[in-house]
Amino acid sequence: MISVASGTRIFVYAGAADMRKSFNGLSGIVTQHFKADLFSGHLFVFFNRTRTYVKILAWDQDGLSLWSKRLESGTFEKITGRDDTNFEIDAAELIMMLRGVQIEGSRRRKRYSLGEQDAA
Repeated sequence: MISVASGTRIFVYAGAADMRKSFNGLSGIVTQHFKADLFSGHLFVFFNRTRTYVKILAWDQDGLSLWSKRLESGTFEKITGRDDTNFEIDAAELIMMLRGVQIEGSRRRKRYSLGEQDAA
């Protein structure tokens, strides 16, 4: 399983990626479609057309890392209700996607956050 450090942003490519692409091909998608810095340490997630294969590209201190997973049955959920272009998810959503948890229709329970003001 992949681990995600705090503060790491996760970007999902909305299109179908050619899974024959490796470091160079996926790096090209990051620079062209995301307009993002490949060396930022953020994760870039790519799915194939049938959503049975995922690749995650990231810079790891001294080089690029590529993590992949191919499902033997079933598919990865396609998140709807978001813009057709590339979008950002958080670490919890990524883990749920990879584990096969249905994200659509689920909701998060309220939690305390340091950024929230206490109501007086």
